[in-house]
Amino acid sequence: MTFTLSALDTVIVPLVVLIDQLSEKASISSNRARTIDANPNRSSSVSRRITPVIIAALLLSAPAYAQHGGESPARMTSPPREATQFNFLIGQWDLEVRPAPTGLAQKIHGVPKLLGTWKAWRALDGFGIEDELRITDRSGNPMALSHAVRIYDANAKSWKTSSLDVYRGVFTSAIAQMRGMDMMASSRGTDAEGKPYVSRGRYSEITPRSFRFVQERSTDNGKTWSTNLTIEATRSSSSTPN
Repeated sequence: MTFTLSALDTVIVPLVVLIDQLSEKASISSNRARTIDANPNRSSSVSRRITPVIIAALLLSAPAYAQHGGESPARMTSPPREATQFNFLIGQWDLEVRPAPTGLAQKIHGVPKLLGTWKAWRALDGFGIEDELRITDRSGNPMALSHAVRIYDANAKSWKTSSLDVYRGVFTSAIAQMRGMDMMASSRGTDAEGKPYVSRGRYSEITPRSFRFVQERSTDNGKTWSTNLTIEATRSSSSTPN
């Protein structure tokens, strides 16, 4: 099965890699599910261990101004107003996840329903947020786990996101901007067969109690698009994870 939200697009929801993962696993029976410890009580300790790694990935992906003779971006010690744009994600969410069908059987009989949780909290002295996206099948078997750091870049006027697909040990990055009432994200990558793709995700219908995330992918450099993931999120708690 395959999955990407990642994206909560995310993502990614950096969710492109996760979507592929979910699509693969959707066709595998639950008795062959991976025996991975999905105990949510491990979230805080895992977060503490992997956050420095994700921040390092963000720094490494930043433009090397000095190497190209450009001026360094202005230094800011207080977060700009735009750093609150992702605040709608803060808290805890229950998810209904619908990856696109793959193969004739899934197109005829439908894709198995997937569930999940999304937890987010303020981080980086108010310049950004961290979040954890966890996807399971209906029996609770783990399908995907993503941990992301999102930071607002005032110089680029956009969000930079670095996400770790925990089960596969793969990092992805994305850029996002608030457009009207929706948050739009985009990224590039390669699928499981090594084919390049462009991904775009939209967080929309945002309210204090719910939001929707839809991710699309193009394999012809943006000429045509197909939806490969839809996530319906319902708030389960306004409190942030410990």
